[in-house]
Amino acid sequence: MKSVQSLPKDYRPSEKEPFMNALQVKYFRKKLLEWKSSILDETAITIESMKDTTRNIPDITDRASEETDRALELRTRDRERKLISKIELALQRIENGEYGYCEETGEPISLKRLDARPIATFSLEAQERHERREKVHRDS
Repeated sequence: MKSVQSLPKDYRPSEKEPFMNALQVKYFRKKLLEWKSSILDETAITIESMKDTTRNIPDITDRASEETDRALELRTRDRERKLISKIELALQRIENGEYGYCEETGEPISLKRLDARPIATFSLEAQERHERREKVHRDS
């Protein structure tokens, strides 16, 4: 579903145009690829920083503080690793022509929701139902 049409610089998807037309698909593909690239760049910086800052800190409080910072950074990177998987799945849905449609209902996901969370797989209503069901199972 590649598009030869170029993306205008200030383009924003609009409800006034056909849903998931070539421009919208190109817009969301670009948004997802830029997001993925940004995460990968941050990860590379973190790895380099961790290599550079490995040192023996004599003060136990300073060492504990640095270890806490590293643990937090690693947790953040792990969340981002999972996010990259979701971005990859969204890109796959674009290629399959399934992007932008709710996995539960098959209805279009609102453009505002996709713009805010381009990896969304449920419409807002379906997501709320899903979260309510999860909460009920967690509380049981």
